[in-house]
Amino acid sequence: MTTFLTNEGYLALVIFAFVQACCIPISSEITFGFAGVLAYEHHLSLPLVIIIGTLAELAGSFTAYAAGRKGGRSAVERYRRYILMTRKDVERAERFFSGRGAWSIAVARIIPLVRAFTGLVAGLVEVPAAPFAIFNLIGTAVWVTALSLAGYALGSDWDKASKNLSHASDALAGLVILALLAAIAHKWHQMRKERKADAAQAAADASGSPAPAAPATAGPRHAATATSTSAAEDGPAAPGSHRAPTDRQGG
Repeated sequence: MTTFLTNEGYLALVIFAFVQACCIPISSEITFGFAGVLAYEHHLSLPLVIIIGTLAELAGSFTAYAAGRKGGRSAVERYRRYILMTRKDVERAERFFSGRGAWSIAVARIIPLVRAFTGLVAGLVEVPAAPFAIFNLIGTAVWVTALSLAGYALGSDWDKASKNLSHASDALAGLVILALLAAIAHKWHQMRKERKADAAQAAADASGSPAPAAPATAGPRHAATATSTSAAEDGPAAPGSHRAPTDRQGG
């Protein structure tokens, strides 16, 4: 990477910055740190390193964001089980990113390894474009500027400092990986519970009893009984009312 940066300059900077923001987690510490060293040695311009590097990273993260938005919620529902996301996880992420949680994009863009996937995840959960652009710009600019200035300040001591920076980055990446493994185990357990609940619900729906049928039409005997019952419930006839004459035998 350092040889390519030395030989190709800004072109190498653009390629590395774009690629590492597109879900390919190559070392941005080396990219911008060594670009700062090259600026210190007057091979590159420090302001141009910061500006070009930021723009290239923004282009890469917006490419990943667009890919996520194209898939959208339907892609999340289709593939969420393969990445161990429950329905509650999807809903929680949408709620988190829809309001004040969008600031987490800026934080994610300055965390090694995680920063490479920020654009894609933000697109998948359909973070609005304006908040994503603002917080993505903030996080990216801070990261690029800090690393470029650090490389510029280190200057000739870059070889020693880059080893220490690499070790620190590896340690942080190791912690992130351990946290991810713990999260994977937890999510796998949650997915098993969700699948069991879905299977139980499907079985209950399949075995549901049909609605009770309406009673059959009453026969003549039952009709007569119902008529007499209804007449009894009506009570005595009101004064002045006349009942139909009843035939009596022998009368």
